[in-house]
Formats: sequence, C-alpha cells, structure tokens
Amino acid sequence: MPAMAILLNLETATTNCSVSISKGNEVISLKENNAMSYSHSEQLHLFIKEALQEASLSFSDLNAVAISKGPGSYTGLRIGVSAAKGLCFSLDLPLISVPTLESMAHQVQLGEGELVIPVLDARRMEVYSAVFDHQYQEIRETRAEVIDENSFADYVSEYNVYVVGSGAEKCKEILGFPYFHFDASIVPSAKEMAPIAFEKYKKGQFENVAYFEPYYLKDFVIQSKKKV
Repeated sequence: MPAMAILLNLETATTNCSVSISKGNEVISLKENNAMSYSHSEQLHLFIKEALQEASLSFSDLNAVAISKGPGSYTGLRIGVSAAKGLCFSLDLPLISVPTLESMAHQVQLGEGELVIPVLDARRMEVYSAVFDHQYQEIRETRAEVIDENSFADYVSEYNVYVVGSGAEKCKEILGFPYFHFDASIVPSAKEMAPIAFEKYKKGQFENVAYFEPYYLKDFVIQSKKKV
C-alpha cells in the first residue's frame, strides 16, 4: 500500500456537506457548506469534482474512499454512502468508514484528563452521543438518549468536559455540572476524517462495499402530515 495514500473523504451525516482530499494525514483540499436546507444531493458531486481540481488530482489518483458512517440524518447518510459506494465500485477502490462522533471529537484540543462528548441533535430532548478521553479513545459507546439532569453525571470531575455539536444547546439548558463547557457550533467535517481514515487505510480496515450500511442507530420514521 502507498505510504502517502490519497483518500477522498465524504461527510454528509448532518447539515454540513463536506468533502476533503487527503494525502497521508494531511488535508490538501476541502470543500464544504453547512446549509440548513440539506443541499447534499445538489452539492456533493460538485464538491468532489472541485476538491479534486483544487488538489490537481483526478479520480485515477485516489487510493480509497472514506465515508462518515453516522449516526446522523437518515437522508444525508444515504446520499453520502450511495456516492461512496458508486465511486468504489466504478473505480475499484476500497471503502473506509469513519464514526461521525469520533471525527467530531477530534475538533477539540484536549489536555490530560479532559473529556469530549460529541452530541448530535435528534428529536425533542434526544441526542446521539459518545464519550472520548483526551487521547480520543472512546470510553462510552454511541447511544441515542434523552437528556435529563443526570445525563453524563458519571463524567463529572475536576477536569474539563466539552459537550459539542448540534445537541449541545439542549444539554446546556439542563446540565449544570461544574467544568462542563458547551459549544453548539461544531459540526462534523471531512477535515477531521482524514487522519482517522488514513490509520484505517494503513491497517487495511476496509468495509464490504456491497453490504455496508450507514450507522443509523434508530429506525427511520416517516412523519405524515396531519389531516385537517
């Protein structure tokens, strides 16, 4: 395997449609747009083309495709995974999956003993969340959970805990723990996917392209319009 593999990274799990090209651990081009309208179906393939052009590369230069696997938006995940699978099949490339919450955790610089809890907004008072230590190792698995005053109480200590992502605001309204900090501005990005995907590439940790499915965490619910 090439020591400086070139990867295409796709992040579509939330409102941020994000594409990066990485060489080894380094991101060499990034195209993204965080729009509440979920414009992934219109923008994703355009961003892929533009990211390759910016990096002065073509599809034939790629060594693998990495996809943010969720949890997140059902529609967003489907669009991203479909695009990734199509590219892998047509270009005969391996597929790498990156947990969405793990890549979010890497957006926070942590000191020893500090923790980061990425939280993605779900319905009502529910979030998708996981807990990572200062070395970005997952110390509590991903869950869909309803936030109450006892949520994340096991992680209260004298060290800082950073609750980040679209679900941070609803957490801030309820959680009053000391040393807890909240930042709702952080969104999943293909930028932070790059080093995680490269480590998986080096270890040969690839998905079965034919059978891979996003990590929805919950069943998709179709909401029908109320009858007048």
